[in-house]
Amino acid sequence: MKENVKSEEAVKIKETKSEDVKTDEAKTANTSKCECCCHKKKERSEKEYKDLIHRLNRIEGQIRGIKRMVEEDAYCPDILVQVSAANAALNSFNKVLLANHIRTCVAEDIREGKDETVDELVKTLQKLMK
Repeated sequence: MKENVKSEEAVKIKETKSEDVKTDEAKTANTSKCECCCHKKKERSEKEYKDLIHRLNRIEGQIRGIKRMVEEDAYCPDILVQVSAANAALNSFNKVLLANHIRTCVAEDIREGKDETVDELVKTLQKLMK
């Protein structure tokens, strides 16, 4: 009976991997058709860069901690509290990045008469507020 369970698990794993490959292929196809600002780059100051990376490293650590909690069968509410903390950290990261973007990229483009930047900002804000 254990062999049947293992066989079923192996089939599920193969199906999941197959779905992941299809998802990755779809992402790759979408990336080549991207109509967003993917081609643009932003030079950040050393301070801004270090702050953003520091925040992302902390968030990454939080996610690893959540994964470990699931693996160790932690109590659901305890995991939920940690997920909420990770969400708050991501939201904080977004706020800092958005503020920096407005102060630098958007302000500079407006000074240069590039009004399309305002439209881009509006679209970005709409995506963030879903």
